[in-house]
Formats: sequence, C-alpha cells, structure tokens
Amino acid sequence: MNLFRFAGDMSHVVSIIVLILRLRVSKSAVGISIKTQELFLIVFVTRYLDLFTTFYSMYNSFMKVAYITATASIIYMIRFKEPYKSKYDKSQDSFLHVKFAVAPCAVLALFSCLIKRELNPIDLLWTFSIFLEALAIVPQLFVLQRYREVENLTGHYVFFLGAYRFLYILNWVYRSYYEPFYRHNWLVYVSGAIQTALYVDFFYYYMVSKYYGGKLTLPT
Repeated sequence: MNLFRFAGDMSHVVSIIVLILRLRVSKSAVGISIKTQELFLIVFVTRYLDLFTTFYSMYNSFMKVAYITATASIIYMIRFKEPYKSKYDKSQDSFLHVKFAVAPCAVLALFSCLIKRELNPIDLLWTFSIFLEALAIVPQLFVLQRYREVENLTGHYVFFLGAYRFLYILNWVYRSYYEPFYRHNWLVYVSGAIQTALYVDFFYYYMVSKYYGGKLTLPT
C-alpha cells in the first residue's frame, strides 16, 4: 500500500458516497447515467474474479466487494426504486454502451491476449476490464453535455471519480519503481491515460466554476 493508491481508493469511495447522497437528497436521477454505472459494474465483476482465487488482505477484499455492492445498489435504485425510477431521463442517457464500449473492448481484449499468448479466462477478463474502464465514464459525460448546467453534487461525483483514476496512474508508476516484483504495464498506463484525458475538459470547467463560485456549466 502506498499513498497514491490509498488516496485513489478514498477518492473512489468519496465519489460513490457523493453519488448516493445526491440521489437521496434530490430524490431524482435526472442528470445521472445508469449506463455508466452498468459499465462500472461489468468492470468490477470481471476484474475482481480473483476474490475467489487469491487472498491479498482484508482491506483489498473489502474494497472490491464494496465497489461491486455499491454500484449494483445504485443501478437497482435508478432502475427499480421510486422516486428515482420515474425521475430518470432515459432519452438523455442514450449512448449505446454495449455497441460502442462493451463489444469493442471485448474484441480488443481478445486480440491483446492472443498477441501475448495469454488466453487464461481470468487474464482475458482482467484485460477486458482495463479497456472498458477507460470508456465507462463516456455515457455520463454525454448526459452532462446534454444538460449543460451540472448540479453541484453530480459535479463533485465526476470530479472525485476522475481524481481516483489519475491517482491510480501515479500508484502504478510508483509501484513499478519501488516494488521489486511489479513491472511497468503499458496496457494499464495507456488505458488509464485515455480515461483521465476524457475528464480533462470537465476538470477545467469544474475548477473554473469553483474558483469563481458559480454554477458548473459545460459548453455546447
């Protein structure tokens, strides 16, 4: 465990807490993409299969189970529970996440594993999860772009989610230099960089809105 990983984990936890708080306070799922949550759930389930094969630590196992449980709970709230179900605007959350995220990432993961000659199912699903996480935020960014004016807690949620990924890139680099059995993984670096880059525009307008004390409004 290093500071970057711990800070990244806490940023991720805060993002989930803020999202749940936002839903409960507003009693509405307007401006929230359930498709982003579904993509993250697929990421966590396919990545954390090692829960059944390898024990690292109580902290590690707890965080993995917490991510899966919390994300599944958010999806349940928006899809099946009132008043969130009635106040979820499906027409604005229209990104075709299976067609343009899940399917391409599955093909890319298979191709990548074939090149490396690593067709172990767990390795294949882990690679798939790395690719998919890079695109998981895209449906949420599409929704924010369509509404333009971003509600305060929703803005905090996206900001902490982006900070989590940036901190994890630093964690991977740190580990490659200071942990003897950890090696550079360019697949992880590139996917993490792409994911972080998707947040750059949002980060800029988020920081500007906080500096001037105004509402977060995205450009058309």
